[in-house]
Amino acid sequence: MLVRVTLFEIGGFAVHSYGVIIAVAVLLALGVAYFLTKNTIYQAHLLDSCVYAIIGALIFARIWHVFFFQWGYYSKHLTEIFAIWNGGISIMGAIVGGAIGIVIYAWRKKLSFWEYADYLAPAVILGQALGRIACFLNGDAFGSPTGSGFGIVYPEGTMAYDRYGSQPLWPAEIWEGQCDLIIFAVLLILRNKRLPAGSHFLIYNILYAFARFMLEYLRGDSPRYALQWTAGQWTSVSLIFGSLLLIGYIYTGRQLRKLGN
Repeated sequence: MLVRVTLFEIGGFAVHSYGVIIAVAVLLALGVAYFLTKNTIYQAHLLDSCVYAIIGALIFARIWHVFFFQWGYYSKHLTEIFAIWNGGISIMGAIVGGAIGIVIYAWRKKLSFWEYADYLAPAVILGQALGRIACFLNGDAFGSPTGSGFGIVYPEGTMAYDRYGSQPLWPAEIWEGQCDLIIFAVLLILRNKRLPAGSHFLIYNILYAFARFMLEYLRGDSPRYALQWTAGQWTSVSLIFGSLLLIGYIYTGRQLRKLGN
């Protein structure tokens, strides 16, 4: 169960901290994307393409959460699979679904997905960083026990407390948000580097997936599978190797074009 921090109510409708922070994260990410796409053809497509990205992100974020992270629970509660309003989405799935949404939009509008993705990458990782604040306040994406006096003690009513009680837990979600901010800074620095289209987006994938893989060792909310890795770690490894293969493909194609000229 999730703890829902209510900020205020309007006509009986409760406004929760989680929803407010996610909304702020999306708006700030859009603002960064709008700035980065200035003087490009992509700025005019930003809002329309975001509809595709958000729909894809929500669908795949739920699929990832249900089937890869919490299938043990949902296999016994099939009617709750579509109850997304009760919580339960995965950032890893959102990345995949959002990218698929942009691919579809770029294909329909005859745009370069790789160029567009390069502009969007810093905005996406900033949104992820802010989104982890919402996870922290909600008491999900929590860490495992530290076995010491250091750590976060979650209140009653959170999933973390239900599982571990008042034990101090690793601040995994907080550290992930901080790693995301570092990746955001790295991507901004790389903007001045002339790299083949798609490089910035794939570097973002690799950096985030590596950070997520390492931090998953501290997580206490995910089941573990082969090699005692979580679904997040298996997804991260797949993302890293897939991105490396695509980088190799892009750079090989670039070299072949140079030879052809």
